[in-house]
Amino acid sequence: MSLHNKICLVTGASRGIGRGIALALGSEGATVYITGRTLELSSKAPGSLNITAEEVNARGGVAIPVQCDHGVDEEIHRLFDKIKKDHGKIDLLVNNAFKGVATIEKNTAIPFWEQEKESWDDVIHVGLRCHFIASQVAAKMMVTQKDGLIVNVSSAGALFNFFTTPYGVGKAGLDKMSEMCGKELEQHNVTCLSLWPGLVQTEAIVAAKESLEKKKGAGVKIDVSKGETVEYAGRAIVGLMNDKNLLAKTAKTITTADLGSEYGFIDVDGRTHHSMRCVKAGVAMKHPWLAALIPAFIKVPWAWLVAMVHHYY
Repeated sequence: MSLHNKICLVTGASRGIGRGIALALGSEGATVYITGRTLELSSKAPGSLNITAEEVNARGGVAIPVQCDHGVDEEIHRLFDKIKKDHGKIDLLVNNAFKGVATIEKNTAIPFWEQEKESWDDVIHVGLRCHFIASQVAAKMMVTQKDGLIVNVSSAGALFNFFTTPYGVGKAGLDKMSEMCGKELEQHNVTCLSLWPGLVQTEAIVAAKESLEKKKGAGVKIDVSKGETVEYAGRAIVGLMNDKNLLAKTAKTITTADLGSEYGFIDVDGRTHHSMRCVKAGVAMKHPWLAALIPAFIKVPWAWLVAMVHHYY
């Protein structure tokens, strides 16, 4: 129970990656505040805060579900007031709440100039702005403590042209926010970074498996079965929380797979995931026989990857 006595907050934990992160933290004995708009299970969407809480408690953690609309500043402030009143500290904030899934699905095939303004507002308001508000409040507590970690759940959509223009802008903005906040917080021994999961087997992705696998990204067919489980990102965050040299990662953007390689963890189903920087994984997409000859530790430097993406895509 490496995170016993740690006070954590995971936003958007009713389902998907947020739920997986909460479960991983609970498995290590953490006290986990989980937020979302869905407190009780309904027919509108799978999962709920109360179900996630039951699962976290069953793992040995302590879950505290708090219904919260992260699009409303006052509700975010009330949430942190509760944490401060209950425990007087916060060790980890995971900004994961996101409202734009339905908007993205509706607008993916529509040019940006023909989209309704909600295509921007939904993604940027709850997905970037709300993360900034939560980070502000958490930082005030963490700076006083001289300790803490803020993780912004981002994606490769900040680099590749995935989904819609607002989605890419939101994720790129989140990475830049992590960089600048991380640099300001470093002198106070507080870490802030962006985390990129790979393709994740969320409820929405699994439900859309057939349509996704008919598409091709960058000429490569999507295989949902090879995606990370929702708990893989959680294991990455557990690794960060136990990293004695955590502050060295502040202001950086890091993939879950790179952390898996660094910290030596695998997914809950026993699979090892390779970073998008891994030459072996990249070659395997089109030439499996050649990939078998390449060691997994050979990786393209981050700056090279960025340059190649900007050149070819």
